[in-house]
Parts: sequence; structure tokens; C-alpha cells
Amino acid sequence: MVANGREITAMLISPNREIADQFSHSVARVRGFQVMSDLKMYPTQQTLEMRLRQLRPDVILLDLATDLDAACELIRFIAGQKPAIQVVGLHVKNDSDAILRSLRVGAAEFLHAPFDPSIQEAAISRLQRLIQPEPGAERELGKVIIFSSTKPGSGASTLAAQTAFALQRMTGKRVLLADFDLMGGTIGFYLKLDQTHSVVDILQHSERMDARVWSSMTSNAGLIEVLPSPEMPYSEPVDPGRLHDVIQYARMLYDWVIVDLPSIFNRISLLALSQSDRAFLVSTSELASLHLARRAIKLLNHLGFDSSRFQMVIKLDKRDNLSESDLSKLLGNPIDISLPNDYFSLHRVVTLGEALDGDTELGKAVEELAGKLCGAVQMDKKRPSGFLSTRPVFSES
Repeated sequence: MVANGREITAMLISPNREIADQFSHSVARVRGFQVMSDLKMYPTQQTLEMRLRQLRPDVILLDLATDLDAACELIRFIAGQKPAIQVVGLHVKNDSDAILRSLRVGAAEFLHAPFDPSIQEAAISRLQRLIQPEPGAERELGKVIIFSSTKPGSGASTLAAQTAFALQRMTGKRVLLADFDLMGGTIGFYLKLDQTHSVVDILQHSERMDARVWSSMTSNAGLIEVLPSPEMPYSEPVDPGRLHDVIQYARMLYDWVIVDLPSIFNRISLLALSQSDRAFLVSTSELASLHLARRAIKLLNHLGFDSSRFQMVIKLDKRDNLSESDLSKLLGNPIDISLPNDYFSLHRVVTLGEALDGDTELGKAVEELAGKLCGAVQMDKKRPSGFLSTRPVFSES
């Protein structure tokens, strides 16, 4: 039984009666949801709007297994309601595609059969915090910027770290650099951190997070705060709800949250992408990396992330004799940013664990990227869902 907070009022929508019966049985044990209505088919938007006005539920418990496309359309509709109504996706199994698509269109939680009570209780606790936020003055939430790669070693980690340094230097605001490459993150090594905790500890404490616990687990690199990856590879699957909680909590504490991720083909990278404000996919101009970039773009498009949801970053070597136009045709996607492959500067910052010199070619490029992001904050106030322009930010010319 959930110890804190009232029961969450809910409307259940489930054409799959096996899911409905299993979930209802689990609700009787956990006693966290008060199901006021049980719809046995997906309603029209007009019907749903009428029921929402009548019942005013806190959450919608929505069957994703019967028809994921129809369910996602309902989530989009529910996400636009005022006051906000949270959506909890229900499924017969832990389906990655259903998780990604439902979270991307606005779902808050995902539960699957056999609806383990402990997992359900954790989700209820998170929902209660969303529905009944702690009192206090509201502050504008920070921006989440993610960096991922098409192939390990493409330079996403270095770009993430240097962008964090540049944003802090330019804005003077609080910046977090979080390394979510749980199997092989290198931020802690690059920055010469003497770490005692990692991002895994934060994930494991997500249900009872407060500012004191958070500050005890972060490290400092100059004026930015860092959540490094674990020193030993961590291979356990990451619960999407915990990841969501950590990112949302970081938004409340920092003005900028820079997330370094493993290859975009990794599940945690796709989950983080769905929660980001800006996403950069980094590739080199070598053939193997470009081949994987094409595959990555197809994967993201298949999952519903079109080219407006992420930006391609290519590290160009002048010896390659490749233009951005050539690369765009090869990838079937615009090249938004091209970076100079400044080997000397990169070697220096990795060796010394420091910020790039703004006088170097690469340093100037990173400063320009950070400047564009700072400008994007102002644009976002007028156009909340906008991404940076798809015009190239940097070029060799």
C-alpha cells in the first residue's frame, strides 16, 4: 500500500480486457489508484473530452498494447488538456517501442504486466509529486541538451564537456554535465575527477531525491557540476521512470543540463532523446561512422523522430575533400553543424582535463555552438517547441 498521499483518481481505457483485469487486481493490492471509470474501447476525442470534464481524473491509465497508434493519438490529445492530466501507459510486456513512443508524445509513466507492486508504488510516488508539487516559488526549468554519437569514439563526450564549460563561461549560470554512458563513460577520466559517486547512485535514489542527497553525489570541475558514469561498467537495464525523474529533477536545479550519452543505438540514448530540448548526433567523416549515421537516421525516423528533433554534427577533416552538400546527400539528412578536426587542441584538453582555448579553431566553434544555445533560450519563450535552425552553424569555409 502506498504510504504517502491520497489515492490518485484515474480513468482506465483498455480494449484488452486481460490487461484491464490484471491491472485492476494489482490496484486492489497496492491501493494507489482510485479507478472511477473503465472504458472498454478507445473513445473518440469528443467523448473523452466529455468524460474528462465530468470526472476530472488525475491520470488516464491507457492500454498501449491493443493499438499503439490509436493510443498515441489519445495521449497527444490528453497532453493538451488544461489543467494537465497525466497518462500512464499499460502493456502486456516491457515493450521498448511502446515506451519510447508513448513518452515522446506525452505519457508520464509506463507499467507492464504482471504489474509488480513495488514498481507500481514507485510510479505512484512519482505521479503524486507531479500532481501535488511541493509548495514554493516556481522557477523556470532548465534546458536539457544531449550529445550522442553514431559510433563510439566520434567525439560526442568531448563536445558535451566543452559545451558545458562554454555555457557556464558565457552565461554564469548553473550547469550540470551528466555522463549517462553507463558501460564506458569517460567524462570523469577526462576531467580528472576524484569521484565517490556516479549517475547510477542518482538513478537508484530517484524515489527519495532531495537537494542534500543530490549535492553529496555530484563532483565539481571548475564552475560546472558533474555526474560521472560509474567506474565499473553497469549493465543493468535503466528504468524509464527513474531516468525521467532524474532528468526532471536536474531541470529544477540547473539552468543547463548537458547529457553525454553512448551510441544512439543504445536504449538509454533513445529514452533521453525523447526528453531533451536539444539533441546533437555526432559522427566523423570516416566511412564506417557515416554508414552508422545513415542507419541511425533511419532508426530515428522509424521511431518518429524526424530531422527537426535532432541535429547532425560532422567532424570534418580537410583531407577528406568532402563538402556538407556531399554528406547531406549521402546521409539523406541535412548536416546542421560541421566541426574542424583539431587534433592538437583535443589532445591538450583531454590530457589536461580543462576547457578549450577560445582562440583555437575548435574552441571558436564550440563557443559559437554555446552562443546559439543561449540565443535559443530567448527564442523558446516565443516558440516553446522550436529547435535550433537547421542551417549549418559551423563550416570550413
